[in-house]
Amino acid sequence: MRGSVHGQKESPGRAGGVRALVLLGVLALGLAGIDGAIELGSGGDDGSRRRDRADAPQGAEKLEHLIFIVQENRSFDHYFGTFPGADGFPTTPRGEIEVCIPDPVLGRCSRPYRTTSQFQEGGPHDHPASVANVNGGRMDGFITVAAESKKLCIGAERRFTPSCRDSVGPAMQPDVLSYHTAKTIPNYWTWAERYLLQDRMFAPTDSWTLPAHLFLVSAWSAFCPDRFDPMSCVSDLDLTSPQRHHRYLEEPLYAWTDITYLLDEHGVSWGYYVGEGTCVRVPCDEEDGQWGATAAGKNPLPGFVNVVERGQLDRIMDHAEFLDAAREGTLPTVSWVIPGSRASEHPGSDTPVEDGMAYVTKLVNTVMRGPLWERSAIFLTWDDWGGFYDHVEPPRIDENGYGLRVPGITISAWVEGGTIDHQTLTFDAYLKLIEDLYLDGERLDPQTLSRPDSRPTVREDVARLGDLLNEFDFEQEPLDPVILPLRPLAD
Repeated sequence: MRGSVHGQKESPGRAGGVRALVLLGVLALGLAGIDGAIELGSGGDDGSRRRDRADAPQGAEKLEHLIFIVQENRSFDHYFGTFPGADGFPTTPRGEIEVCIPDPVLGRCSRPYRTTSQFQEGGPHDHPASVANVNGGRMDGFITVAAESKKLCIGAERRFTPSCRDSVGPAMQPDVLSYHTAKTIPNYWTWAERYLLQDRMFAPTDSWTLPAHLFLVSAWSAFCPDRFDPMSCVSDLDLTSPQRHHRYLEEPLYAWTDITYLLDEHGVSWGYYVGEGTCVRVPCDEEDGQWGATAAGKNPLPGFVNVVERGQLDRIMDHAEFLDAAREGTLPTVSWVIPGSRASEHPGSDTPVEDGMAYVTKLVNTVMRGPLWERSAIFLTWDDWGGFYDHVEPPRIDENGYGLRVPGITISAWVEGGTIDHQTLTFDAYLKLIEDLYLDGERLDPQTLSRPDSRPTVREDVARLGDLLNEFDFEQEPLDPVILPLRPLAD
């Protein structure tokens, strides 16, 4: 039976802690709904809320390796809106989806529809698009935004492209209301059923790929007028100016401090894995490998001043090196795995969603077959919503958001199989987990960093942020690996 992460196989003490966490989140949500106040956690004398490794659940030391796989641009409802037990599409008592949002293309409201296509166009997914999609909490701006951007499947030049074959209606309207089921993304649904699905994983900010990946490794997206002064940085969710985002082989621009700085200080190994042919350190032709090269917007670490100054660019490796290390049992403690252009699932691509699922499946299968399965946790997510519909209004926790919901799956021998985590999460929870397990609870906090910066919020300590350690039961019998075919749709 699929259950909640909060309800089963908990020791009395741990279950009480989870109930307290849920109550705190509910109270925080109510306060935010009243006045939009920033809800930060109460802390110790230095304002932080640290969890020493000794305070972690008994058995947490079994998690010797954390692996974060980050795909692109899909909303939760687009992939899991009909997943049983999850906070998916609102439905009537008869089980019919009751969503109907303004559709200026057809001149009426339109409802979500199931797609069987492997190609979608999506919609704009920058900061203005996010604000317009949410539309003051009404969550009804998706088709309007896509139509205004002319992301329509009209005209002889586009009408029969792969992304447009799935369009519906006489005007060939946008596909932002489309949704997938187990029929088209079976491996993702299988992992969600066998391991753990997160149905309140929000993108870290209401913006596009680059800010999301900056938050992934640093809990901030900013512009720094002086790249040698971390205190000069100010929040920037757009980063649309070419002068504000790093390109390979250029001088680093991001002056604030990322998590690898703390990992190095604590002697914790890490690796960031990108597509073959990515020009990180030396000039090259960026010839695509099997899964394609990785764009700089998804690989921001070469743009961080502290990474370059410490000579850590050699920790940015390719997918083949990840696969070899997973087979040999030599993965670093923390791994990020980022797709290349051919396997990212980015809407508008001429490659099918199945290619991205096959790439992720190869990564997961390799870990499962290797010696590290029972010592690892794999976290799979998507970096932003891609313009696709989602019905849940994102919490507003500081000047930088959260963004719209994205899918999140935890794959590990130690999660309670078949559960759904309803905690409020974002990529900050990944950093919090790293810090609590391996850094003695030290945060990316200007008050405690040996390299302070001017970030406005210690995001790992926001009160309503959930705790990923609540997803694990280290006293259970470890779950078996589930090896899946790379391309089940071809079988």
